[in-house]
Amino acid sequence: MRLVAFFDFDGTITNKDSLLEFIRYCKGRNAFYAGFILNAPYLVAYKLRIISNQRAKEKMLHHFFGNMPVEVFNHHCESFFQEIIPSLIRPKALKEIKKLQEAGAEVVIVSASPENWLRSWCISMHVKLIGTRLEICNNRITGKIDGNNCHGKEKVSRIKKSFDLSVFTSVYCYGDTPGDKPMLSLGNHAFYKPFR
Repeated sequence: MRLVAFFDFDGTITNKDSLLEFIRYCKGRNAFYAGFILNAPYLVAYKLRIISNQRAKEKMLHHFFGNMPVEVFNHHCESFFQEIIPSLIRPKALKEIKKLQEAGAEVVIVSASPENWLRSWCISMHVKLIGTRLEICNNRITGKIDGNNCHGKEKVSRIKKSFDLSVFTSVYCYGDTPGDKPMLSLGNHAFYKPFR
């Protein structure tokens, strides 16, 4: 019997959005709020479905991290993993991951957040990672996403590129937003907002 489990990260495993917490951690409270005020038109346009989730996210990433050397960015990511991420994790989610691993399941985090600050946590938990990838040019973060934002139907596409689901007896999926529902549809065991 082969088992695989796909978990959304932000809001499912965590109690807060890690992108917002990462920005706040790196830039401080004042710069965090100032950046959101400056980019409010894009956030409103996204909420009104005038622009895509990806375009709104790229505007925020470019504002806060555009042209940052990738070494500096990744150093922030590692510090964020050590200092902040543990406090964001829902205990019930951690318990579920460990239970699945003990049952022999392959556990995979599938996240719209950039892989950069999730990677070390996933390594520490012995789980695989499928996440949004950031574009890098001349060893600097451009603020753009490399390919598609790992959100909605893109989660399904990325999962199917990495896994032949037909070989698994059971597929477990965990999510907490409408953007996770395409991924949840892959599972014969699907859980929506399970750890609240």
